[in-house]
Amino acid sequence: MTASTDARLSVLSSLAEFDRQQWDACANPGWPSARPFGDDPSAFLKAYHRRAESGHEAGALESKSQRPAYNPFISYDFLHALEESGSATGRTGWQARHLVLDGEDGKPVGIVPCYQKPHSMGEYVFDQGWADAYERAGGNYYPKLQVSVPFTPATGRRLLTRADAPPAARELLVAGLLELCRQLRTSSIHATFLEEPDADLFDDSGFLARMDQQFHFINEGYRDFEDFLDALASRKRKTIRRERREALAGGITVEHLTGAAITEADWDVFFSFYMDTGSRKWGRPYLNRRFFSLLGERMADRVLLILARRDGIPIAGALNLIGSDALYGRYWGASEDVPFLHFEICYHQAVDWAIAHGLPRVEAGAQGDHKLARGYRPIVTRSAHFIADRGLRRAVADYLSREREAVAADHEFLDEHTPFKADT
Repeated sequence: MTASTDARLSVLSSLAEFDRQQWDACANPGWPSARPFGDDPSAFLKAYHRRAESGHEAGALESKSQRPAYNPFISYDFLHALEESGSATGRTGWQARHLVLDGEDGKPVGIVPCYQKPHSMGEYVFDQGWADAYERAGGNYYPKLQVSVPFTPATGRRLLTRADAPPAARELLVAGLLELCRQLRTSSIHATFLEEPDADLFDDSGFLARMDQQFHFINEGYRDFEDFLDALASRKRKTIRRERREALAGGITVEHLTGAAITEADWDVFFSFYMDTGSRKWGRPYLNRRFFSLLGERMADRVLLILARRDGIPIAGALNLIGSDALYGRYWGASEDVPFLHFEICYHQAVDWAIAHGLPRVEAGAQGDHKLARGYRPIVTRSAHFIADRGLRRAVADYLSREREAVAADHEFLDEHTPFKADT
């Protein structure tokens, strides 16, 4: 497939066809591939701090380096674990259609993680209403193309380019996606949880812009959790302290596991938590047990498993992945209903760990206004949508125009009602 006379584009139907280091050179340029830090995440974070310190003034947390932040979800190891475990394959409705742009040296200079899908599950940007309307009008909404990380509502790069990629590489990848949509006769392309540069390029390429919001903890250089609490209004500060006391009453203890400290027995326990939560929330959990073993085998240095125990027995847990600029909370579950334990394990412990390790933020997943009262701020997320049918495109464009206004108004309201002191 070609997007221009000079571009050589191909489509991968399986990551098994691809070289790990070449993928990661595009996905996380400048960062080593394949468990570069052994079992110790502290070595990974030290590498981040060296980058941040060289980026700008001492004490600042956000790096101005040209090298993109390390994102675990777009790494070869994470995506391949989804595929190899059978969690994200054609059989589950995630048929890989990864777009690859080759450079003059014959090696990839750009990649788009892309899937052909017969449904809209596991995406967290909801278009089922569009599908229903189009099919009632006699159209076929599925299959469609989804540019994303399966089951992962975390913002990241989607137009993945090598550090030495030519300036036009990202534009060629977008053109390649449009050509792929035409050749496969899919109804649409949906690129979700986009970083700003990618979102802007999709906008410039005629995609429809969509906005939503999540709640992230932003580390303002806090010394510890108490320093963070001091930034909150008195009433909110007292509420969080009470929540933490009550969550850990009755002899409940908490441990943070990373690297080789995470055993298969720990994954067994956590999987039971995950299955219970998933079955209650969306009917059928997306991930299988093998995925978690592969995650531990290949990404242990980028995993933080937080477990709560009573009398030495695990009763709750939360799975987080570690990036260079963020701690990403993903899944939670419990075998006991303990008041406030969910807030403690998923939110407060994540903040505690991020502050202790100098991470700029915590992303605690999709939705959840209740996070606001725990010091998480509203953050706008962006996606981009190409609709091939002109009639459906007009209807979706009108809907998105009104939706963006509503999201912006809600964001402004929430931003004015954070629990922080007025001068923070």
